[in-house]
Amino acid sequence: MDVISVAGLLLGLVAIIGGQLLEGGHIGSLIQPTAFMIVVGGTFGAVMLQSPWRTFKQGLAMTVWVIKPPVPPLDDLIAQVVSWSQIARKEGLLTLENKMASQPDPYLRKAMQLLVDGVEPERIREVMEIDIHTWEVEMKQASKIWEAAGGYAPTIGIIGAVMGLIHVMENLSDPSKLGAGIAVAFVATIYGVGSANLIFLPMAKKLQANITRLVAVRDMLLDGIVAIAHGDNPRIIESRLQGYIV
Repeated sequence: MDVISVAGLLLGLVAIIGGQLLEGGHIGSLIQPTAFMIVVGGTFGAVMLQSPWRTFKQGLAMTVWVIKPPVPPLDDLIAQVVSWSQIARKEGLLTLENKMASQPDPYLRKAMQLLVDGVEPERIREVMEIDIHTWEVEMKQASKIWEAAGGYAPTIGIIGAVMGLIHVMENLSDPSKLGAGIAVAFVATIYGVGSANLIFLPMAKKLQANITRLVAVRDMLLDGIVAIAHGDNPRIIESRLQGYIV
């Protein structure tokens, strides 16, 4: 679990709610279902309109990365690549075909297939770098649905505020209805600005950081595969890959 993500979200909420209480306000005054429906429904409607279904679905699926980011076991991966280089030096590249069949990662399986097929090292790098770039672009496009949500939410909040004020103006002759309209107006703005700056935009940045880390892991694995294709010494390969660990 990414503790700092949970702590950051809780700290932001506690700061806002705590400030409300210190000013003598009530938590109940921040709970407005109508404002919530306007801001959340309007924001996600706008995001869905701008996004292809596949990108939108992928972005939603990636939400779990904020709390539980994918953390590849770098030491295990390096040890695995080094063991492949040792096998290749002793028994030849074709012996890695058995290892390839049990490899769950399609990216690594593809790279190993090129290696076993005897493709030139630079050609392997060229093919796999295209694969890395395509994957990175796809993942970052998916993460940007949250960046888009952070852009739309404040504006939708303002729409909610204007709608609340319209309701107030329509009921000036009935003071009993003024309070609800004014509450929706101001709380909608809080929901819009708050959700954008406390949730949506930070989520987008966190997801993009995770994607960058996963791209670095793929670069590391590619370096290892290319080094095996060159026939480099396993100790040199291990030393080179260790440089990716921060």
